[in-house]
Amino acid sequence: MKKTPKQIAAIIGIVLLVSLYVATLIVAILDFPGKGHLFAACLYATIGLPIIIWLTIWSLGKLKKKEDNSEDT
Repeated sequence: MKKTPKQIAAIIGIVLLVSLYVATLIVAILDFPGKGHLFAACLYATIGLPIIIWLTIWSLGKLKKKEDNSEDT
C-alpha cells in the first residue's frame, strides 16, 4: 500500500505532536534551571506545529491540483 505525501506528512505530524506532549510533561515534572523557558517553548510548539502541519498538507494538495491541471492541457 503506497502512502501519499499527505499521509506521510500527517504521520510525521502525529509522531512529532506525541513526542512534544511527552516532552512537555517531562519538563513540567522535573525541576532544573531554565525549566520555564523550555516549558514555554513546548507550549508554543504545541500551538505552532499543527498550524505548520496543516499548511504543509494544504500546500501539497494545491501542488497536486496544479500538477493535475497542467497534465490536462
